[in-house]
Amino acid sequence: MFSLAKLSPTVTDMIRFDHSHVFVTFHQFTQDKSPTVKKALSDTICAALEIHATLEEEIFYPVMQTIDPGDSALEKAPHEHADMKRLIRELRTIPGTDDLHDRVLLELMREVIHHVADEETVLLPAAERKLSKERLIELGVAMNKRRIELLAPQAGKVAISHAVGFSGSTAAWVLGAAGAIGAMLAFSAAGRKAAVQV
Repeated sequence: MFSLAKLSPTVTDMIRFDHSHVFVTFHQFTQDKSPTVKKALSDTICAALEIHATLEEEIFYPVMQTIDPGDSALEKAPHEHADMKRLIRELRTIPGTDDLHDRVLLELMREVIHHVADEETVLLPAAERKLSKERLIELGVAMNKRRIELLAPQAGKVAISHAVGFSGSTAAWVLGAAGAIGAMLAFSAAGRKAAVQV
């Protein structure tokens, strides 16, 4: 029997997609960009990281704590999230015209790169070894549903920041748009699945 759940990415694929989205956005950031574009890029990065951290904290980490208690990468992840959230709060208060904006954004990205390395080399492979494909997909569906809830109130602002931030790069804009379309398709598949199950 056909199941829409089979169309959903796994939770580990969703996490990797989020990491890639943040890196593609960060790679658009250069010192010669206008303050407006810099601020739009940092706003896009901040929104993506806030949603991503919430999804991991609510959905992924609790499951990993039951199957891999005491894992050092898992134990330090909440502290790394707290450091990133502190930098995000600071970054949101700094105008794009201020040199401090660039320094804080670069510090945030150093934190993100370190955090992503641990997740992609330790936590995600552990999840894929220890959880069934069905469970990974089930968690992916849960993550998609929760992402829609978190994104809905700020969707317009996120779309504007994304459009402004990627306005100078056709290739990056196309990649970003393709990613957004892919995410929308995954979200709508998850929503249809939920509606079918009700």
